[in-house]
Amino acid sequence: MVSMQAALWVVVLLVVLALLFDFMNGFHDAANSIATVVSTGVLRPAQAVLFAAFFNVVAIFVFHLSVATTVGKGIADPGVVDVHVVFGALIGAITWNVITWLYGIPSSSSHALIGGIVGAVMAKAGAGALVSSGIIRTVVTFIFVSPFLGYVFGSLMMVLVAWVCRRMAPNRIDGWFRRLQLVSAGAYSLGHGGNDAQKTIGIIWMLLISTGYASIDDKVPPSWVIISCYLAIGAGTMFGGWRIVRTMGQKITKLKPVGGFCAETGGAMTLFIATALGVPVSTTHTITGAIVGVGSVQRASAVRWGVAGNIIWAWILTIPAAAFVAAVAYWLSLQLF
Repeated sequence: MVSMQAALWVVVLLVVLALLFDFMNGFHDAANSIATVVSTGVLRPAQAVLFAAFFNVVAIFVFHLSVATTVGKGIADPGVVDVHVVFGALIGAITWNVITWLYGIPSSSSHALIGGIVGAVMAKAGAGALVSSGIIRTVVTFIFVSPFLGYVFGSLMMVLVAWVCRRMAPNRIDGWFRRLQLVSAGAYSLGHGGNDAQKTIGIIWMLLISTGYASIDDKVPPSWVIISCYLAIGAGTMFGGWRIVRTMGQKITKLKPVGGFCAETGGAMTLFIATALGVPVSTTHTITGAIVGVGSVQRASAVRWGVAGNIIWAWILTIPAAAFVAAVAYWLSLQLF
């Protein structure tokens, strides 16, 4: 058992580790926000990351903390959560993020964190310590629902735009959508910040509740948690994840400004819906589905289905892989502190 004095230092170190995960989330998922706008040539890479980071942080003023509440209070029994569980969850999520970043695979930081929490909690107290299997089922279900919605919205936007612009000259269409893609990229970055920053807010809130630095009855976490998490994800986005940008922006399908606009708009719509419902979804899954939807409307052969298939395998493996690493990290932490 950790003494109260030591516990304070452990809590501080775990908050720093959580903010590091948040930074990596922005770094890892920057491609989701900027891949299309960079690949279509609307913005240069340096401009795009600043643009996306700005809207990641502005999301603090737009969205209610529904996702943070789901992660902080809705997954694990507060009586089971301790510093060892939080350490295991964060190490599991960070490890999976690093592995997929090294290989340029656009996996889900969100599901890595959920998998980490589940793995660490189960290592300590078994499946019965999970607050609601319904929430876990919802998160797992949205592994498939969020890319499907992205696909549907992205493809519908592409069909709608094609119909509206059917009599316009291609050069004029390209010029208009180069401007409009700034709007869609901003909306998507807003949704990305709103959903993803809240997951880290949630796990820090979970930590503070379990160690007595916050009450389970609090409606919202401390303000410093909210501000620091939004700033951390924005900072991560500013550094970008160029390996993944290339996969998202060019390897799945070739995009023009009109396609980038439709993909980002479809992805943003999905993220806004999920965040309003308090569902922690993957921004990676969402934008990938939207990009595939846009490409398939043009023609099925426009999508490199082999690349998309490899990405789907990474999605399927994310939760169990992060859970396994988290369980191992939990047991190791018992020996460390």
